[in-house]
Amino acid sequence: MAGLRASLARLQELRAAFERKLSTAARGGGGAPRPRRPEGSRLREIIGFGSNPGDLRMFAYAPRQPRPDPALVVALHGCLQSALIYDHGSGWSELAHQHGFIVIYPEQQPANNPKNCFSWFLPGDIARGSGEALSIRQMVDKAVLEFGIDRARIFVTGLSAGGAMASVMLATYPEVFAGGAMIAGLPYGSASSVQEAFEAMFNGHRAPSARALGDRVRAASDHRGRWPSISVWHGSADTIVKPSNAAHIISQWLNVHGMPQRPSAEEQIGPHTRKVWNDEAGQTRIESFTVAGIAHGVPLATSGDSCGVPGPFFLDAGLSSTHHIARFWGLDRDQPLPRLSVAEVAAESRTAMLPTLNDVAAAAAKEQDTVRLEIEATVGAHPSLNPNDVIAAAFQAAGLPAPTPAGSKRIDPGAIIAAALKAAGLTC
Repeated sequence: MAGLRASLARLQELRAAFERKLSTAARGGGGAPRPRRPEGSRLREIIGFGSNPGDLRMFAYAPRQPRPDPALVVALHGCLQSALIYDHGSGWSELAHQHGFIVIYPEQQPANNPKNCFSWFLPGDIARGSGEALSIRQMVDKAVLEFGIDRARIFVTGLSAGGAMASVMLATYPEVFAGGAMIAGLPYGSASSVQEAFEAMFNGHRAPSARALGDRVRAASDHRGRWPSISVWHGSADTIVKPSNAAHIISQWLNVHGMPQRPSAEEQIGPHTRKVWNDEAGQTRIESFTVAGIAHGVPLATSGDSCGVPGPFFLDAGLSSTHHIARFWGLDRDQPLPRLSVAEVAAESRTAMLPTLNDVAAAAAKEQDTVRLEIEATVGAHPSLNPNDVIAAAFQAAGLPAPTPAGSKRIDPGAIIAAALKAAGLTC
């Protein structure tokens, strides 16, 4: 009984400390952020996205003119926040409007957690195929179908409990995400109870070895392919989630990627420090930002690359994490970041060949009349020419057999197209 009383007393002590810290942070940053256009928010709620075992809500932003096959960002709010507040503060929908990608915002409900924190520490919510993790996975599937998402360009990010939940999604569904960004978050598997969660957040206790941290990710799924790229952000003055947690996240994913602890490069961006770890091809797979002097929140810039609105948990650092993460993921350009190996690309190309040939055949049939009309129009300007003689001469000049007999007066566009496809090696 004495041990139980001590445990309860410790839990109450940690909970009280958490509420004090959270309350202090919520009063900072220039007052509570007011949701942008609450009557006509740019976010819309999507219902019916699956069995939703975690009992979460789903909100989305889609620009009026998205890019073809747009990318998708899953943005996870922190404690005391909602989808609308996180969008307002972080500015993700601003960049989505600018660059034509889609953002979805899972939202916690007070019935699950009175502080609106995602349950990043409860075993039933952080395992593949169950709880909140599965609800978020179902939201991704819904977005893919509704918005025509490019499955190779799906990313996840979040702040605090949302950052820890981003770690959960990357570990449990690594095949879904091309990259992730954790802001003031924690590594996957840091806790399995409320008390362990508080201890990991406040005390930055000694973490297991890099191998043990990596094993937690590897055990979360049967994934054996390429792992997502990771961006980690943490304020050096954060007292709610100790900065040592950022080092543990980096250590976890370096082990998963099989990369050395020593960074490939380090740079100063003003007072802030960025470290990068590159793969053998020179591509940055992992990066970390230590944001100098910043407490618990999303680093923003109020000039230059500015988006979002400063307020509680959204802090002016002279550096926009939202802008940088979007660039890191290639969301500001048409081409996705490479994430498949040469062997995987070759396998996908072989799989894609049959539909490609079907498309060629359909296009050839559709173009027959166009070919015939263009030939007749060209020859019509020169009545003395036999069209099939012109076509035969063109094929012979290319070292190919003529598709129609010389001297024939009948134009057969089907034979011409078939001969061209055969010469290109697309048919037998």
